[in-house]
Amino acid sequence: MKRVWKLTSVMLMVFMMMTTVGAATSNDEYKPVEKAPNQQAVFIHSIEVKDGEVYLNADPIQWYEGEEAGEIFREREQDPEVTEPPNGYYIVNDTEEQVSWRVADEAEVYLQLYDHTGRVEDAQIYWNQLVSLNKFLSVYEKKDIIDMSWFPYHVTIEDGVVVKIIQQYTP
Repeated sequence: MKRVWKLTSVMLMVFMMMTTVGAATSNDEYKPVEKAPNQQAVFIHSIEVKDGEVYLNADPIQWYEGEEAGEIFREREQDPEVTEPPNGYYIVNDTEEQVSWRVADEAEVYLQLYDHTGRVEDAQIYWNQLVSLNKFLSVYEKKDIIDMSWFPYHVTIEDGVVVKIIQQYTP
């Protein structure tokens, strides 16, 4: 039952994102996020500011792309009619948990797609666009054009503090 729920929720997320960002265009080719030490893929549940410090509350996940995604998908789904993950990626989240990390004031934040102008027709993909932490906080709170909580993120953690956040684009 949990597997059906996960697949259904992933498909729903993909559908919602396709309808929300259908106007998006690209300024370059997609490149997978390079895996790095101390990096964790997550879904961000909320971002809080307490006593001037930013805290990211997230659910760790496993993110797979390309052939690796296909292998994991076939192992876990075992559906003879569907042998490849939709859109070339696969997310595993066997245990939903909530972890919280403080975000460094100088954390690097790279976004692929967000609401730049408040107009759907202006939605554009800019691969790995560096934005300030404050800009990320402001666009994360806006839910009317693009809901940033729908995207997975790759966070780099050093000494228990998030020092880098990379939005994972999902077609």
